[in-house]
Formats: sequence, structure tokens, C-alpha cells
Amino acid sequence: MNILIVDDHELVRRGVRGLLLDEYPAAWVVEAASASDALETIEGMDCDLALVDINLSGRDGLELLVDLKRLYPSLPVLMVSAHTEEEFAIRALKLGAAGYVSKQSAADVLVSAVKKVLAGGRHISSVVAERLARAAAEGWEGEPHEALSHRELQVLKRIAEGRSIKEIAAELALSEKTIATYRSRISEKLQLSSNVELTRYALLHHLVG
Repeated sequence: MNILIVDDHELVRRGVRGLLLDEYPAAWVVEAASASDALETIEGMDCDLALVDINLSGRDGLELLVDLKRLYPSLPVLMVSAHTEEEFAIRALKLGAAGYVSKQSAADVLVSAVKKVLAGGRHISSVVAERLARAAAEGWEGEPHEALSHRELQVLKRIAEGRSIKEIAAELALSEKTIATYRSRISEKLQLSSNVELTRYALLHHLVG
């Protein structure tokens, strides 16, 4: 069994590695500290499972999730994050994640999630299940930012980090006009006009570190 752990904190990687090797002593567990490292490492690797943190330096874990599912559609990806399930779990699942585990969870929860995902299932906590059930029963759409597309969320996060439209365009390899269009859509969906308001919203909802 080949497992990839992607986290920019070495202590976290080693801790998760230890848990996995306790459960699967014969597994080959590989570590990566960034999205670019992960994509380079997994190339040519017959990977059975990837565990990805959301808060990576550079391109974040959700962006890496999109890349992994595009390049390796059958690869199960388990998101492991310091963010609570309420903040990113549903978005991660919509992007193709096989599950979401908060780092605040007990170690046995992570091991249980890994077992379930490797067996072909999905790991969904009771918190996420309740939100999904509520959405189905009441037509509840969740927080306003949950209506943003993945690209719109990328732009929002970079605005909140203080980047200009020109800088965002260069980083995402898009035109400045396209970024400005995304910026307008974000403002419309969140009903916020200024960058200060957008930044405050992103910070309030823990969309940026």
C-alpha cells in the first residue's frame, strides 16, 4: 500500500505517518510539504491514498485536491485540516474528496476514516451529515461563501491576503479582466462591495490563515 501525506508541518507529517504505520506496518508512506512537492512526488507512484492538509504554503490543499482528482480521478483523497468540518468539509466533498477529518479529532477518528476510504467508502462526520440533511430537507444553502465556485474562492482568499488584481492574475495564470469579473461575482454573491469588507468576511469565516 502506498500513501502520500501532504502537510507543510514536519511534526504533523511524522505524527500521521506514525499512526498509519501502526495500523499498516507494511505500507510505504511518502511525505510532501507543498502542493508542488506532492504533484512531483506522486508522479509515477502507484498511490492508494493521499492525505492532504488545506493550509499549505503557496497553493492550498483544495487547489491540490482539484489537481489530484483531475490527474488521478480514482485516487481517494482524505482532507486533514485544522479547520473544523463546518468551514470546509462540504466544499472539499463537492470537489471530490473522499472525506474530511479535523485535526481536532482523536487519532482513532483519523485511522477509522483512512480504513473507510481505503475500503471505497466516504468519511463524513455527524456534523457534516447534519448539514447535508438540513440542506436536503429545508433547501438551506449554508453560508454565503459556500455558493462561490472554486475559482471565486481562490480569488477571494487572495484578495483577503492583500494581493492586487494584477498579482492574482499572474498567480492564477488568468487575465486581469477575468480576475476583475470574478471579483464582481464574489461581491454580488456575498453582497459586499469593498476589499476591506471582503477581507473582513474571509477572516471572520476562517477562509484565510
